[in-house]
Amino acid sequence: MRKILFLTCTLSILAVSVFTSCVSQKKVLYLQNEQMLNDSVFMSREYPNERTFEYKVQPGDNLYIRMASLDEKFAAYFNSMNQGSFSTSTGSNTSGNAGIYLNGYTVGSDGNIDLPFIGEISVKDLTVEDIQSKIQEEMSYYLKETVVYVKLGLFNLTILGEVNRPGQYQIYQPDINIFQAIALAGNATDFANKSKVKIVHQTTKGSQIVRVDLNDANILSSPEYYLKPNDIIYVEPLKLKKYGFTSVPYGTIISAVSLLITCLTFVSVYLK
Repeated sequence: MRKILFLTCTLSILAVSVFTSCVSQKKVLYLQNEQMLNDSVFMSREYPNERTFEYKVQPGDNLYIRMASLDEKFAAYFNSMNQGSFSTSTGSNTSGNAGIYLNGYTVGSDGNIDLPFIGEISVKDLTVEDIQSKIQEEMSYYLKETVVYVKLGLFNLTILGEVNRPGQYQIYQPDINIFQAIALAGNATDFANKSKVKIVHQTTKGSQIVRVDLNDANILSSPEYYLKPNDIIYVEPLKLKKYGFTSVPYGTIISAVSLLITCLTFVSVYLK
């Protein structure tokens, strides 16, 4: 009888252990910093991060180019030449002004864009500032009193893995950080491994994979805090996702233990 009781207790403990494999708070919290959280003196802490956006334009990128001039007819003609020449599909994963894409210039596979009056101009591997200076110089041959404005018109991001709304997102702003990107995708799920988030950068030589830890507050000072166009963010799942719970299922535990005790009691009575 003692053996049966010992077996009952052992199996009950095992059942509780299996069914209480829930996600700990330490794996859920963003920006953890033990010194700041545990010491009331440190109510504020700075994380310097000098933003240097030196992205070099690649084929497939979209450039928003506009010109201002004292000659209003010339400026109006230049700015209207590209209107409506592009088409795009829109969905729930887009944000901002889609007109920037529709009225922009897409860099061709040869790294060139075709501008009114100027013709084809090579922009591959140039920064937005370099492209603006180059177009400004070319435009000065046609009209002196002109000012050229160039912006990166379309910022593509792909967010995959343990997020609530994975997919491709189009951002219409100069830059975006990793937390803003995760927020676009509906935040990370409870089973997201925030300490192992992969970012795939597209480079001139191919692709580069870096790993970041969103649980660590030092991410705010990391060079990977700000994303680049065409980045892919992959949020890995926790290993316990196969059998874990986001919260303790007390009802299931009680039912399982009760069933186990009933079965063992029946067996003990039957053996007598």
